[in-house]
Amino acid sequence: MGLCDGRVVVVTGAGRGLGRAHALAFAAEGARVVVNDLGVGLDGRPGPDSPAARVVDEIRAGGGAAVAHGGDIATEEGAATLLHTALTAYGRLDTLVNNAGFLRDRMLVNLGEDDFDAVLRVHVKGHFLPLRHAAAHWRAEAKAGRPVAARVVNTTSGAGLLGSVGQGNYAAAKAGIVALTLVAAAELGRYGVQVNAVAPAARTRMTARAFADLAALPEDVAPLVVWLGSAASAGVTGRVFEAEGGRLTVMEGWRPGPTADKGARHTPAEAGETALKLLARSEPPRPVYGAEPVSGSAASSTPDGS
Repeated sequence: MGLCDGRVVVVTGAGRGLGRAHALAFAAEGARVVVNDLGVGLDGRPGPDSPAARVVDEIRAGGGAAVAHGGDIATEEGAATLLHTALTAYGRLDTLVNNAGFLRDRMLVNLGEDDFDAVLRVHVKGHFLPLRHAAAHWRAEAKAGRPVAARVVNTTSGAGLLGSVGQGNYAAAKAGIVALTLVAAAELGRYGVQVNAVAPAARTRMTARAFADLAALPEDVAPLVVWLGSAASAGVTGRVFEAEGGRLTVMEGWRPGPTADKGARHTPAEAGETALKLLARSEPPRPVYGAEPVSGSAASSTPDGS
C-alpha cells in the first residue's frame, strides 16, 4: 500500500527536474500520474522534443500508470485539455501539482517587457488556469454529493519570499503564486480542497550554472510534495514550506509588527517620525538573495530549482 494508492495526480512541467522527481515519487506511492511538459528550453522557447513521454515510460517500466500531456497550461485550451486528459484516462482527479516554469533573468534596467510578461505568464497564469479548471471540477463533485479530498501543491521560490537580484520578473511571479495559494485555500476549503505551496531548493537545469555546488536534489523535495498531495495531509492548507535536502521549514509570512495609532491623521513629518520609531523596534528584514552585504550580513543567491 502506497501513500497515494488510488489517487490521480497531475504534475505540470514534469519532464525534467523537480516535476520529473515529483511524478516518479507519486507513482512510487501508487498514484496514477498525468505528466505534463511542453518540452521548452530554459527560456520558455520550444525545444527539439518533449520529455513527457520519457517520464511516462519510466513510470510504466516501474510498474506504474501514467499518461503524457504536451499542452501549454498557460492557455485556456491547454489547461482544459490537462483536466480532460486526467478524467479520460483515469476518471478522476485528486491532486494538482503546479510546477511548470522557466527563467529570463535580467537586471531591472535591462529587463524587457516581453521577458517580464513571458515569465509571469508561465508561472502565474500557468498556475491559475489549471487550478481554476481543477477547482471547478471539484466544486461540481462536491455539489453533486460526491466526497472530495483534493490537494493542490503550488511551486513558489525563495525569490518570491525575499526577492532576488536580477530576477525581478521571476520574484514577482513567485510572490504572486504565494498570494494565489492563500486565496485558493480560503475559497476552496468548503469543497474539500487543500492548497499549499512549496519553495524548493535543488540542483536542476535552472540552477546548474549558478549553483553547481548545491548538493540538494529534486528527489529531496519530492517527499514533501507527495505528502501534501496525499490524503495523509488532511487539515494542512494555506501554508508555505521551504524544502532543501533534508531541511523543511514552515514559512510564517507577513505578520503585523510594531504599530502606533495617533488616533488622527499624521502630517508627513509626524508620519516619518513615527515610522522611524517603529522601524527601530522592528526585526530587520532578511537580505534579498544576491544583494550586496549589509551590516556584515552575507550575500546569498536563491538556489531555487522550480
